Amino acid sequence: MAWDTERTKQLLLDAAVQEFAEYGPEGARVDRIARLAGVNKERIYQYFGNKEQLFGHVIDQELAKVMAVASPAPENCADLGEFAGQLFDWHAANPTFLRLLRWEGLLVQEQPTAQDATRAAYYAERVAAIARAQHTGAIGGELPPQHLLYGVFALSAWWFAAPKVIAMVMSGLPQDDHASRRAALVTMARRLGAVTPEPPAAAG
Repeated sequence: MAWDTERTKQLLLDAAVQEFAEYGPEGARVDRIARLAGVNKERIYQYFGNKEQLFGHVIDQELAKVMAVASPAPENCADLGEFAGQLFDWHAANPTFLRLLRWEGLLVQEQPTAQDATRAAYYAERVAAIARAQHTGAIGGELPPQHLLYGVFALSAWWFAAPKVIAMVMSGLPQDDHASRRAALVTMARRLGAVTPEPPAAAG
């Protein structure tokens, strides 16, 4: 029976997602990853190189998922609220994703991965789409499109990046659940890009 290389790689990547999310690139152990995947750990070195390179593959895989599922196509980026809502839903369903990004930011800021160019192009496409929406008047032009995209990412993620802080801040609200948080996020994101009406001209 032929060895299913792609299935083995995926088993290792799926196991590595959990390991790196919990322990980070420095604390992760290749033997635990291999044991969880049910694969000989030598396959990790064969397929991915060293542990740091494996972490890069994990980041690339998880970012590919969020880019494919949780963000609108560039032509639909004019609705910043819906953009934020899709990201919010993704983070709620994929709690390990932000942990991986935090580990990346803390420990491997300068280490490129195979998909960095694809990742940069994804961001650039959406910055350009927001700029086009500003040009047509669908989104206000008060802020640069880069800042608006950052605002969408930040507002969407912070609910899940600091859950204890969020629970304290939201204390006392008459309603605080997933639906109400998402609705508030969508409203805030849309207001970020709201078109500011021109003040009426002064009477002559």
